[in-house]
Amino acid sequence: MNNVKNVFSIKDLENLSGIKAHTIRIWEKRYSVLEPMRTETNIRYYDLLALQKLLNITLLHNHGYKISKISKLSQDKINVMVREIVNEKSVKHHAINAFKMAMMNFDQTLFFTTYANLLSEKSFREVFYEVFIPLMNEIGLLWQSDTITPAHEHFISYLIKQKLLVNTEKIQILEPTRSDKIFVLFLPLNEIHELGLMYLNYEIILNGYKSIYLGESVPIESLKDMKLYFDNITYISYMTVEPSMDNVDNYLKEIHKEVLTEENSELWILGRITENVKESNHPKVKVFNSIAELSKEL
Repeated sequence: MNNVKNVFSIKDLENLSGIKAHTIRIWEKRYSVLEPMRTETNIRYYDLLALQKLLNITLLHNHGYKISKISKLSQDKINVMVREIVNEKSVKHHAINAFKMAMMNFDQTLFFTTYANLLSEKSFREVFYEVFIPLMNEIGLLWQSDTITPAHEHFISYLIKQKLLVNTEKIQILEPTRSDKIFVLFLPLNEIHELGLMYLNYEIILNGYKSIYLGESVPIESLKDMKLYFDNITYISYMTVEPSMDNVDNYLKEIHKEVLTEENSELWILGRITENVKESNHPKVKVFNSIAELSKEL
């Protein structure tokens, strides 16, 4: 039995398209842009084709086309107009929608085609900041709202990881040009969301520093070993789910006691869990609100 989610509620469509459910209902009733299926109890539901059509309609609507005009167009014409807009303006929202459809359909070819089109006009850094970061933020919300399954999230995350690894490998062969700091990147124990940390590893190497990437679920005891090999260490960690909000202060105190014992050592942190951390309570700890903010510090 295929348990992958391939039918959607009107709330799912709202989450995926950004168009409010009541607006979708109005568009259906007044302009017949979508034809929902119905359960035995008369509740609307939609398939992947309906989702794709709504995403394309949303793109046209966001670029000034009135819904009354869009409703009179054939599906083929809608697709042509969407391609024209993308070709003319390189719309990042279209790329995000294309990646969403690749995710929903588990379609690797669509992912790679969309990525290649982006790279023909943008650098990898631009693609990551303008498309992948907003995409992953949206995917996090879609997962929390049960619009997508964990399988969808893992599928798209793995493909993005592939691109990060390929681009990181290209610059890893270069010798570091800056020696004032050594960066050690890690995720706390039981933390496995590493996309953000992987990108920071790329930025650090790109900026000429030596980076030691330890990856996910690293115990504090393992961090202590790094002091045996390097001086001037700046540790970086991305905290999405671990440690918990209740335990993050104690975790940082333990890091300070066990790891940040050298004069020039410090810890840079970011992620959802760090939102309520006060730097004044934690010497040698610096909190960043975003990947872009931390990258500027390099």
